[in-house]
Amino acid sequence: MNSLFQSEPIFFNLPDAEIIYFPSFLSLEESNSLFLELLENTPWQQDEIMVYGKKYPQPRLTALYGNEEKPYSYSNIVMHPHHWTSSLEKIKLLVENVSNVNFTTVLLNYYRDGNDGNGWHADNEKELGSNPIIASLSLGAERNFQLKHNNNASQKKNIILENGSLLLMKGSTQHFWKHQIPKTKKTIGARINLTFRIIK
Repeated sequence: MNSLFQSEPIFFNLPDAEIIYFPSFLSLEESNSLFLELLENTPWQQDEIMVYGKKYPQPRLTALYGNEEKPYSYSNIVMHPHHWTSSLEKIKLLVENVSNVNFTTVLLNYYRDGNDGNGWHADNEKELGSNPIIASLSLGAERNFQLKHNNNASQKKNIILENGSLLLMKGSTQHFWKHQIPKTKKTIGARINLTFRIIK
């Protein structure tokens, strides 16, 4: 992997947010190769989440990689990281070159089909610190990424996350906006998402 991005970044003009989208951060060949490698070699797990007092299997598979064995907690789930692989370290360096930060952790999400999704949430866990920077790399099938402002119902945004694309969320985004990957009844293929973050 030696490319940075194949097209110009898109800067979204949204209040209380700083969001940048690179439609072709990786080439098609690089994206497809990385997708297959991660699909076959990642130790995927499916945790249970609590919804209105009942436990349900999380509607996607996940894996965590990171530095110094720092755990990551969300939705009453505590994940302990695996050691970085050479491929993840290479892609991490590419993402860091664009975002100008050094990430400590990456959470991988495997959406097997349209029945898998991720409900409304913000990446605002305390271990991420104030104004966290989240870098999200998408591989495989395109999915809708929806955003809504916490205090202004008229402020919404829908972004189609393409194969090989990178989305950066910076500044106060996590304080004022929630986001989700909605489920869909459409017949779609699998998607793997790498969300890089900094654990304080």
